[in-house]
Amino acid sequence: MMNFNLGNRTLRSIALCGTLSLAACATAQYETASSDETDCLECPDLVAIPGGTFTMGRDGGEPDRYDGPPHEVTVPDFQLAKYEVTHGEYRKFVDETNHVSAQACSVAVDGLWGHRDWANWQNPGLGRDPQDNEPVACVSWNDATAYIEWLSTKTGQPYRLPTEAEFEFAVRAGGSSTFPWGEDPEIGCEIGNFFDSEGQKAVPEFPWEGAECSDGFGMVAPVGSFKPNSLGLHDIVGNLWEWTQDCYVLPYPEDKPVDGTAQEVEGDCEMRTVRGGSWETRASRMASAWRGRDKPHEAFRTFGFRIAK
Repeated sequence: MMNFNLGNRTLRSIALCGTLSLAACATAQYETASSDETDCLECPDLVAIPGGTFTMGRDGGEPDRYDGPPHEVTVPDFQLAKYEVTHGEYRKFVDETNHVSAQACSVAVDGLWGHRDWANWQNPGLGRDPQDNEPVACVSWNDATAYIEWLSTKTGQPYRLPTEAEFEFAVRAGGSSTFPWGEDPEIGCEIGNFFDSEGQKAVPEFPWEGAECSDGFGMVAPVGSFKPNSLGLHDIVGNLWEWTQDCYVLPYPEDKPVDGTAQEVEGDCEMRTVRGGSWETRASRMASAWRGRDKPHEAFRTFGFRIAK
């Protein structure tokens, strides 16, 4: 169950609570308290997310990829971009800074993943040029943090990557089911772009089967192609995996943060966490608690990011 500290909630939310059950009241507060904010013309559209307490993780996962142990986390109010950072937005950053992005992006060819010398953010292995309204892919964690540093300096806003706790909190959006849409991994095609029957047609050589449903896209989709979740966030699951601030530690350690801040380690962080799944992700890995991870300097054609504040 999610607990909500009312704080500066709207009168509409309070009025709703007088007519709804406790669970429905929490959902109503969650939905009505969220709003879009833009700091400047060049700034991302942000959704204001009221904080709360939730159970992070689950007692499950895959061999050597445990998603637990489940633990209670209290997340303060924060803001999260409505959309993933787009190719067009990232290109402007590169044009202005001459930033050298990660090369040899990892792309699947004939069903085999590998770092390809020809692959990068300008050629993420789609068989065509990426579109400006699609999320930028083939960017490393280092690229994402460089972009955010540039945007923060340019706008005077304290942008950052979301923490892993914030991301799962946003994915769950007040719910506690295995998947953001419920318990059946096969029926999420209206919610997000993951590996389904369309993906199976586009990439038949993949070693796993696509979900039986169809989301209408065989590969990456323009941002905002799917309806937002109850918080107003688009593509918070599917389309591209999204880098978070956290250093990946398996399982969650005993001294894990429980206040919504990022997990960090002393010394260098070997791997950073990604969340949310992608258009190539099998349905079982679309679980709200499922954790991806990779090296911060490496790029993958299914990895992107969004901005938090």
